[in-house]
Amino acid sequence: MSSCTPQRTDDPGPAGGARRFPREHSPPPGGRRFRVAGCDVSASIAVFLIALPLSLGIALATGAPLQAGLVAAAVGGIVVGLLGGAPLQVSGPAAGLTVVTAELIQRYGWRTTCAITALAGLTQLALSTLRVARSALAVSPAIVHGMLAGIGVTIALAQLHIVLGGTPQSSAVDNVLGLPGQLADPHLAALSVSALTIVVLLLWPRLPGRGGRIARKVPAALASVAAASALALTAGLGVPRVDLPSWSSHALPGIPDGPVLGILAGVLTITLVTSVQSLLSAVAIDKLVAARKNPTARVPRSDLDRELAGQGAANIVSGALGGLPVAGVAVRSVANVSAGAVSRNSTVMHGVWVLLAAFLLVPVLDLIPLPALAALVMAVGIQMVSITHIRSVTRHREMLVYAATVTGVVLVGILQGVALGILVATGVALHRLARTRITREQRDGTEHVRVRGQLTFLAVPRLSRTLHQIPGDARVLIELDGSFMDHAAYETLHDWQMSHLAHGGEVELTGRAGTRIADPSAGTHTCCRPWTPWRNHHCGGHPAERGRTTGHQLARGLSSFQRNTAPHVRDELARLAREGQSPSQLFLTCADSRLVTSMITASGPGDLFTVRNVGNLVPLPGAESGDDSVAAAIEYAVDVLQVRSVTVCGHSGCGAMQALLSGVPDATLDTPSGGREPQTPLGRWLRHGQPSLERGRSGGRARPRLSGRLPADAVEQLCLTNVVQQLEHLKRHDAVARRLADGSLQLQGMYFHVGEAQAYLLRRDDAGDVFHPVSPLDGRRSDGGPSDGSPSRHAEARA
Repeated sequence: MSSCTPQRTDDPGPAGGARRFPREHSPPPGGRRFRVAGCDVSASIAVFLIALPLSLGIALATGAPLQAGLVAAAVGGIVVGLLGGAPLQVSGPAAGLTVVTAELIQRYGWRTTCAITALAGLTQLALSTLRVARSALAVSPAIVHGMLAGIGVTIALAQLHIVLGGTPQSSAVDNVLGLPGQLADPHLAALSVSALTIVVLLLWPRLPGRGGRIARKVPAALASVAAASALALTAGLGVPRVDLPSWSSHALPGIPDGPVLGILAGVLTITLVTSVQSLLSAVAIDKLVAARKNPTARVPRSDLDRELAGQGAANIVSGALGGLPVAGVAVRSVANVSAGAVSRNSTVMHGVWVLLAAFLLVPVLDLIPLPALAALVMAVGIQMVSITHIRSVTRHREMLVYAATVTGVVLVGILQGVALGILVATGVALHRLARTRITREQRDGTEHVRVRGQLTFLAVPRLSRTLHQIPGDARVLIELDGSFMDHAAYETLHDWQMSHLAHGGEVELTGRAGTRIADPSAGTHTCCRPWTPWRNHHCGGHPAERGRTTGHQLARGLSSFQRNTAPHVRDELARLAREGQSPSQLFLTCADSRLVTSMITASGPGDLFTVRNVGNLVPLPGAESGDDSVAAAIEYAVDVLQVRSVTVCGHSGCGAMQALLSGVPDATLDTPSGGREPQTPLGRWLRHGQPSLERGRSGGRARPRLSGRLPADAVEQLCLTNVVQQLEHLKRHDAVARRLADGSLQLQGMYFHVGEAQAYLLRRDDAGDVFHPVSPLDGRRSDGGPSDGSPSRHAEARA
């Protein structure tokens, strides 16, 4: 089925309430109707075809009865599908649990292992009631990736013996020691079946042509096992095959028999591995769903506490029915999302297909060679050692944590390996906190002190010793290249700075990327802020010069940029230099120095094509009096750069609007032709604001207003009116009119109140033009839009 129709479901929305769907999908009056989307059906079949061989292979790898893998797959699909909080995540027996389960079976037997699985499920339910699921994500990714990689190495080493026709040993070390003898005497029939499985598994996704595209609809795992089964059957190879015993003899859990501490350790291990793996997989699937193009139905984000409860319920049921431990499985979940699933129905149906296959396809399953399943699981184990993860931990300097976790899991065990990883991660964090490099050198008559790393009390003695070696009247530049400074370090630095300034010295403090140092107290100097106006850059000057801008301030600002900011933006600017600019916005605003466009719009290089003039005016076409600069910029941005929106931004306290109200443009001068024109450049320019003045005097609907309050005075009223009027002028420009007509351009009005640091966006409603304040959460939704007459009224409400 190719159509994907939204269906009714009991999934809660993000806040836990019932989901709402279009009216045409409401149940008929006679009763409730459930619909299943076609995409859910096709996705469930695709996942089933992957889950079937993998479930058998994982059961084989653990030494459990083969039916246990099918039980876990069916329970994971149905129970977690119905009760879990991640709608598109598929649960079942996971390769990450193979080592744990195999060790428990060898130590306590199968019936006790089933009881341990059920107890682990009860533990997960208890944890879900405490709402601690989100806390599991606080574990360092290096530890999680290391744990999975260690499990993958252990799985691959064990299954390699079966691939070669032998029997795996009880530990990874024993498997490594036994490999030379196994390689010296391989079982050729088992090796040939395994080799074919791996070859098909690797080449199947790369089949070329139209035939390859059709063949790839069959999962590679199923194709590889089917090919190996066909080879073993047609060639009459003497290899062991799947032997599913009668369900009447299926082993169920018994009373746990063994040392209490050992059983508790098993419960804790299964709880840890299944919970962390399931929650991390759920988060990853959320990202995959969010990135999916053209979604056919809204899929809510995962409720991690509900997902943990669903996993707990599934483990209780699986353990009670004699199944393997259950966890969220990334491979099947990714296949589910990629196949276009739109609800939890696909997960539930995949479990139903597994359940039917367990009863109806036993003769077919008995044809599968065990070396083929071993090769399949070995490939999965190798894939768990992800190159992408290794690159990520290397980039974040966490390789030591990753290596320690992998080593601990392989040599000792999962819990011990994770504990070792946590210890190493803690040690690395403390080392980074304590490792602070302080250097001092003299260049061009200035003492340069650079602090690399976090500045804590541990570094205070070295910092103090370095600072007190500097002459009292020297000019000092202190560069702090770190993200944290504790109170002890701040007091030391601040006290020395005040003393040095009092003795006639100069001090300039800079942080990473040119920022000033964070000041924990409220009453200290103003340079200790994320950015600082030039006139307040007194940290580097004598107290007598505070508040006075010198002629060298621009050069000093440029020097600070080259020293602190340029290294961080050079790569991005180089890319823009190569590829050219492609801004999405034309931002037309006032030349007022208090209006910092990049700051109030949180934009960077290449984002905004900015035009600034006195009063953020847009002259009407043909009325520019020889000055076509604004019209040229509009034409270039709209026709050449193909910006998607144009924003006109006014601001509070605009001097141009004050001049209009005070009558500056009315100061005129007679011309030789007998006409009259403004006598100054400012007056001639401000005549383009006369329509705004006339619009404001007309009153009524023509007067825009602020949401929640009246304009403070006539100047603010004119500032708001001017934004609306300049949007009208914009529509008179040919380039803008063409793009508005075809719906490819949006116009947006904006007002920035300088004293409040508050941005307002223009919306048009039944009462007229209203400027609504932008809240910190508005960037997460797209309910605003241009309300100035442009075609779209629901575009993203942001500049």
